[in-house]
Amino acid sequence: MLLSRSGLALFTVQNYPVRASHRPNLAAPALEAIARNSFGTARVEGEGVVAEYGAIQHLTARASGRELSVDLVMNPKVPEEVARETIRRYNQFLEDVTGFSSKERAKRMRKSAGESGSGA
Repeated sequence: MLLSRSGLALFTVQNYPVRASHRPNLAAPALEAIARNSFGTARVEGEGVVAEYGAIQHLTARASGRELSVDLVMNPKVPEEVARETIRRYNQFLEDVTGFSSKERAKRMRKSAGESGSGA
């Protein structure tokens, strides 16, 4: 994650694996429906879906092969309850799209990081 020079936004790009049974969710119409359900509003722009909610200033989600690619800009200067609700909804969005819970995603990320770090 990067903090902008103004100190207002955190930006990150992350790829998430998607269960085979959930890969149809990578299609733009399905992504838009899931984002709308999670964040209240969403729109298709190009091959991706754009949404905003709470601490999320800008989210773009799109298919990247068999993975979900998410570009995210966050505002860290929101009230704590807004941040909590934003995280809850973001995790639900990711689970609905990928089929993996936050615990499963964290476990897969640790395993992936361990594999890439062991080759050095």
